[in-house]
Amino acid sequence: MAQRYGGEHSPGGQPKNTAPTRRPFDGKEPARSAGRVNFLFLAPLPLAVRAFFQDPAGLAMTLAAFGLLIGSAWLTRDGVIAHQAYDARKIARRPALPRKLFGSVLMGAGLGLAGFAGGSVINAAIFAVLGAALHLAAFGPDPLRNKGVEGIDEFQTDRVARAVGEAEKHLTAMRDAIARTRDRHLDARLDQFITTARDMFRTVENDPRDLTAARKFMGVYLLGARDATTKFVDIYLRDPHGGARADYEVLLDDLEANFAAKTQQFLTDDRSDLDVEIEVLRERLAREGVTANE
Repeated sequence: MAQRYGGEHSPGGQPKNTAPTRRPFDGKEPARSAGRVNFLFLAPLPLAVRAFFQDPAGLAMTLAAFGLLIGSAWLTRDGVIAHQAYDARKIARRPALPRKLFGSVLMGAGLGLAGFAGGSVINAAIFAVLGAALHLAAFGPDPLRNKGVEGIDEFQTDRVARAVGEAEKHLTAMRDAIARTRDRHLDARLDQFITTARDMFRTVENDPRDLTAARKFMGVYLLGARDATTKFVDIYLRDPHGGARADYEVLLDDLEANFAAKTQQFLTDDRSDLDVEIEVLRERLAREGVTANE
């Protein structure tokens, strides 16, 4: 639908947003292996049709094979998403469940069962081995170790990984809530704030010493933003023409401006970095038993 052109200085125009302007695709990457993952959901469909033209035993085995293949596709999709999130962070913990690896196992089991339903043990073995191997070759293994910044101890990297993980959960909850409105403008506005918030996450990952100062933003403020988003959506769905939308967009403007300012402070506050380095050095000297009297 056509939209009327307008700007900050146009009649009835809105004041210019004080938050930094972001392009729609800033901080985003193409979905990895999206076509291959979607194909995994389509490929087993012929089995569901063929099952009903077999005897009861063949019907049961073919439908079981179909279920295993769909389960493989489901695990693989989640594994690909988890791997992409892992690669996007400088500090991350390996996935607790190796979904892509289990997806390969289910792929082999499903194809093997489908081959066995055809009455051939040899075909079943060949299908199972080839299916698992090709699946692993196509999508690769899951991350098998934690990722951290060189020179930072594991305790600090684990603290940052946990904090970023919790913050990402808040952002996901906000996005899921806004999706209920089916409003593309609100989706885009929230994505812009999410990109700014993730800039802070990446900055903290680069220097975990900033975590203490960022914890309030990544925890308290995002938790409040999540709750406010949920309440806004509930109100907006009941009364789309009320003033809740304008208030919520002002809230996003304020949050984005404050997150951006805090991130910039992390990048430019060399004095704070120096103070931290001095304090760390003093603590190390104290642990070594070196005192001023000596």
